[in-house]
Amino acid sequence: MGRLSVNLCGIPLDNPVIPASGTFGYGYEFAELYDINILGTFSFKGTTREARFGNPTPRIAECTAGMINAVGLQNPGVVRVISEELPRLGKCFHKPVMANVSGFSVEDYAYTCALLDREPQVGWFEVNVSCPNVHGGGMSFGTDPRAAAEVTKAVRRVTSKPVLVKLSPNVTDIVSIAKACVDAGADGISLINTLLGMRISLKTRRPVIANTMGGFSGPAIFPVALRMVYQVSKAVKVPVVGMGGVRSARDVVEMMLAGATAVEVGAENLVNPYACRDIINDLPSVMDEYHIETLESIIGGAH
Repeated sequence: MGRLSVNLCGIPLDNPVIPASGTFGYGYEFAELYDINILGTFSFKGTTREARFGNPTPRIAECTAGMINAVGLQNPGVVRVISEELPRLGKCFHKPVMANVSGFSVEDYAYTCALLDREPQVGWFEVNVSCPNVHGGGMSFGTDPRAAAEVTKAVRRVTSKPVLVKLSPNVTDIVSIAKACVDAGADGISLINTLLGMRISLKTRRPVIANTMGGFSGPAIFPVALRMVYQVSKAVKVPVVGMGGVRSARDVVEMMLAGATAVEVGAENLVNPYACRDIINDLPSVMDEYHIETLESIIGGAH
């Protein structure tokens, strides 16, 4: 294994850098810009049982050191993802990919994961119980330990592949929810999803986003994400994938010191489409600067 390599739930990664779901599509758009096989892996666009058009527009609002989005899990549905998106992806990405799955019922999650389980390209499931931009699903599962555990158990029954549960920061006790998911069979925890935020137009005196509120992401949330990764990684004995405001190689190292085995990059991909490539290229020099022999050796080093 190389200096940058890590092992995520039994699957080796050349490096810990993973574009986050919803910011990298299904990969092939970015493959037109650079060789995306440089990535550890990536989490593809959140996929649901049925096709979703998403929320009404406007869906995006700018804010200091970040952005608010309420896209609403727009995707073509799992059947078309399998028949159309994954074959296109397979032409440009030759590593296992992370399947991000969301739903509006426990049965939705299980159905979608059961279909994707048959796909050899899928290495891990990232079960999103934390999307703040949809009604009747998403975050409603991730704010209750029992509901999160129920989803985890249902997915665990339909796949033998690693299951990571993606948690919401919009809770008072994220550790109890993480523990409930691990007890229910999760192989890892991903955190954090976006914080819930909003903007109001001074001109119209109305919310900027049609959905009123949306997910706040970007550099401003990094300290919150780092704190939660630190707390959860100390409390559970499974790998943690950290994310939230990551935009540099130094941020990746800091996340790993907090306890992350791998690190996802989200909003920064929308600002700089080369962000993940640049972070990977910068990691060796940052490691040299801080006398780090291997990235695996620093996981949880701040505990």
